[in-house]
Amino acid sequence: MLSLSTITPSTKPLLPIPKSSFAGVQLRPIITLPATKLTPAGWSSSCSRPRVVVMMAKRDEELKEIRAKTTEEINQEVVDLKGDLLFLRLQRSARQEFKSSEFRRMRKRIARMLTVKREREIEEGIGKRLSRKLDRKWKKSIVVRPSPSLKKLREEEAAAEAKKSE
Repeated sequence: MLSLSTITPSTKPLLPIPKSSFAGVQLRPIITLPATKLTPAGWSSSCSRPRVVVMMAKRDEELKEIRAKTTEEINQEVVDLKGDLLFLRLQRSARQEFKSSEFRRMRKRIARMLTVKREREIEEGIGKRLSRKLDRKWKKSIVVRPSPSLKKLREEEAAAEAKKSE
């Protein structure tokens, strides 16, 4: 007769995974390099155990910056970013030079801002249905105006024309 034995996987992880807080501080273990390899300035290569260093990502810093703003400032910046996004689309369709990475960067920034705005609504106890209703009202109240980047571009063009006419 054949006997089957079951193997239970260990519940212990191979490396301890450091926890991170909601604010976005990430703890990552850094493994020191042997003395024969190059080490960054200020690191001791004689230390044999890994050290933990607190590292902040740009995204986390950006989230802190967004959370420091009021809801009205967030709404205003979302409108400005959407205007810039439209301006980028117009540049692309007119086959002008533009940075294609700006599309993703702007969309992600808009999404982060709207996420923070929704988090605040949840804290206030506003439900999903009412949130959508308020969002529709807010979108209808938006007055179409040129984006800050378009204003800046027009000012630069006006300054260039003024130099030519002098």
